[in-house]
Formats: sequence, structure tokens, C-alpha cells
Amino acid sequence: MAQNTIGSIFKVTTFGESHGAGLGCIIDGCPAGIPIDLDAVQADLDRRKPGAAFAGKHNAAVTSRKEDDRAEVLSGIFEGKSEGTPIAFVIRNTSQHSKDYGNLAKTFRPGHADYGYFAKYGFRDYRGGGRSSGRETAARVAAGALAKQVLAAILGKGVKITAYTERAAGISIEKTDFSQIEQNPLRAADNEAAEKMAAQIEAYRMDKDSCGGIVACRVTGIPAGLGEPVFGKLDAELAKAILSIGATKGIEFGAGFAAADSRGSTNNDEMRVASDGSVGFASNSAGGIIGGISNGADIFFRVAVKPVPSIFREQKTISVQDDGTFADSDLVIEGRHDVCLCPRIVPVIEAMTAITLVDLLLQNRASRS
Repeated sequence: MAQNTIGSIFKVTTFGESHGAGLGCIIDGCPAGIPIDLDAVQADLDRRKPGAAFAGKHNAAVTSRKEDDRAEVLSGIFEGKSEGTPIAFVIRNTSQHSKDYGNLAKTFRPGHADYGYFAKYGFRDYRGGGRSSGRETAARVAAGALAKQVLAAILGKGVKITAYTERAAGISIEKTDFSQIEQNPLRAADNEAAEKMAAQIEAYRMDKDSCGGIVACRVTGIPAGLGEPVFGKLDAELAKAILSIGATKGIEFGAGFAAADSRGSTNNDEMRVASDGSVGFASNSAGGIIGGISNGADIFFRVAVKPVPSIFREQKTISVQDDGTFADSDLVIEGRHDVCLCPRIVPVIEAMTAITLVDLLLQNRASRS
């Protein structure tokens, strides 16, 4: 299997399967001497990990699978700093229920990667999806938490990557208050809207169904000049990273698709010089990226997240027979599954954003004298 690595200078390789002994990542290209806070790495992993409770209360959106998701450092960090050598994290699996997937050995789940995976390789790990499982993102979050610290070390504490649920189960936030993101189980930037989302998600859960949503992400403190003008465009690299996350089905920057119905006179972000000599913008239709290069404004994008495909209703599908042919089949999925992925995908989106920005930042060091 190829393509398990992302990045050109700051390279992240993930390994492991959902129901294997564990999973993890190798980070190559991290500069030496970066202070590494392993508690901060663990804090981001705790935001992503499965478990039905939020602040001691039932969380209708997420799976009941409980994993500690403790990150073990195998190499690359000494006396609290990066050594400049490959950094390896491993996260042990401790709560696999592989028997829940026995009926999937020859049957393909609708909405999952099962059939495409089988068509490509002729063989698959059917226990929770193997490499196609959302559990693989734990390794990304560990790498992304470290990438955030590299960004802060190079650019200062003003760099901030903040993702949040903007819409879930058909309900949108009505305000954007970053202080409320970690106050509700949906990680919405609006506590009141989060309550409505949670109620609707619980209704879907009781109906043996699932739902999707939209996650927004804002990055502050990134200077102008990041990204390449042709094939290494900042928005293209971010899109590649974000759309590599399972269940993401679309991304838009700034005004996004709404720009198709606007005029140049309203979509252009007019510029002025501020009193301190810095460049400012009257609007941010571009989402902080013009011509594939950051312009110094906040980077802003939205991500479409599809409904969780594992639902507990009977579905029509196909099975592969002993002779290699296919036959119609019916399937009821068992196991423990999320109902809405938005709250757990928030830290994954932050992680992939950080990994991409660090890689382009290190590339920028060679772009001019």
C-alpha cells in the first residue's frame, strides 16, 4: 500500500489498523531544538478519542468505544526538545471488539470503503475497516499537535488554528463564540445551537440513523507569502490534506461557492495600509489566500462532513462468494459507531491544517535570500 505519507519537508507517515495492536505516526523533518509539550499532544488526542460521555453527560453523537489513546514516544524527543531525528508515536488499541465485524468478512458495507478497497487489493482487513477506519486519525492528531508547537516556535504564540462545528443534523450556529467550542459535546461555537443539534442527533440515533454537518476552521497569525503560485498552492495543499480525512466530501475557502454568484466589485478584498504600516483588507472573500499564497488575513475554510455510514438499519448490499463472484445480500451493521462525526473530526481538521502549514513554512525558508 502506497501513499501513507504527507508532506515534502515536514513529512508525516501513519501506520496501523483499527483493530490491530496499535497505530501511530513517524514525523520526519521536524527541526531540532523545538520545545515539545507532550501534555499538549495528549490533550488533543483526548479531544478526538472515542467515549460516549462529555463532561460526565451522555453524548449522543459519538461511539461508546472507549480507548485511552495514550501516546507513547519511541524516538526523536530528548529532555523536552526535538532532536531533529524522526519522531515516532505509538498509540495502543485496548478496546477492540473484532467479533462485531465477523459478518463483514465477505459482505461490503454501504457508504464505506469496503468494496473499493477489495477491488483495489483483492483482500482487506474487515475488522472496523482496517486502514480505512476513522481510528487512523488518532495518529494524525498526535502529529498535528506536535506541528502546532513547531508553528508556535517559529511564528510565535499568535498563531492559532481553531476548528468548530458550524452545522450538524441540519441545524446551524447563530453566533460564533470560540470560548464555547469546548463547552458543548458538538464542539459548536454556539452553546444554544449545540443543544438543538444534540437533540436532533439523539432523535437520529433512536431512529437507527446518522447525520452529517459542516466544520469551519479559522487560522490566525499566518504571515503573507506562504504557499506556491502553481502546483503547491496553499489552498490546494490544504484541500488535499483535509479531503484525505475520511467522511469529508467538500471544502470551500472564504466566500467559497457563493463567489460564483457575486460580482468582482463585491468579491474583491480591497486593501489599505494601516497606521502601523501593515496591510489590511476590508473583507475576506478569499479566505486569506490569493493566487495560492497567503495574504496575511485569517485563513478560513469550511468542510462538508457526510453522515456516518454505519447505521443500524437493514441495508441492501452485496457479498463476495467463494468463487469470486458477487451476490445480492442484506446487512445489519453491528458494533459501536458515531452518529455524527463533526465533534471528533474537529481536532483532526486542526491537525491536518497544522501539518500542511508547517511543511509550507519550512519550504518557504528556501524561497528567497
